Amino acid sequence: MLKMNEIRGVATKSTEPLECTVPGVCRSRAAVREWPDEALVCRVLGPGRPAAADLARHLLQSWPDPAAMASQHPAVLARVPGLGPTRLERLLASLELGRRSVFPVSRQTLAVRRPEDLHALLRREFAGLDRERFVALYLDTRHRVVAIDTVSIGSLNASLVHPREVFRAAVAMGAAAVIVAHNHPSGCSHPSGDDLDLTGRLDRCGELLGIALLDHLVVGAGEVTSIREHGWPHTAPVTNGS
Repeated sequence: MLKMNEIRGVATKSTEPLECTVPGVCRSRAAVREWPDEALVCRVLGPGRPAAADLARHLLQSWPDPAAMASQHPAVLARVPGLGPTRLERLLASLELGRRSVFPVSRQTLAVRRPEDLHALLRREFAGLDRERFVALYLDTRHRVVAIDTVSIGSLNASLVHPREVFRAAVAMGAAAVIVAHNHPSGCSHPSGDDLDLTGRLDRCGELLGIALLDHLVVGAGEVTSIREHGWPHTAPVTNGS
């Protein structure tokens, strides 16, 4: 049977499945760039049952491009028939590697002086998400990011966050300050009333613990809003009896 080999771009006689024709084809980055999405996914999945070509085709029928696939929660991808733990790990690793190549940020030396210092990192953290995710960034005394932790993953338009979840890790690692951030899947970065209310609660808890809440950032489509700059919510003064 005459079959068009999409990777080579030439017609070849072959009865082999797509994954068997891929490995020896390319030895340069330029050649890989010519591969269709199906061939790339197929190569990532590797050998197994069902055949990688069939599984890659099924994945791309469900999510027509890699960006759509990357936006899915791992639990959603895990429900795809034939995508076992090993193949799922390979797929998630490749998607994460691609995300990091688009948003190359090193947390290890990132010192925060103003909200803009975190924009690139946050765009990478929230890229492609279809639901709210709330993260806390823990800083040392020189306001360098020492850790970032996902506190909550919510629904399409809300995430539930309790202050104890934010400050438990801060206390454990001896963080001097905290910055929190979450995304709005709607694309609008304007803080909601709930965002302002939560910010006030976190600020008050931080005062009690001696761990400053420096800012709460809301990530939208292409923009990040600092609640500190937008208008910090008023909180009641901390007293010994509170």
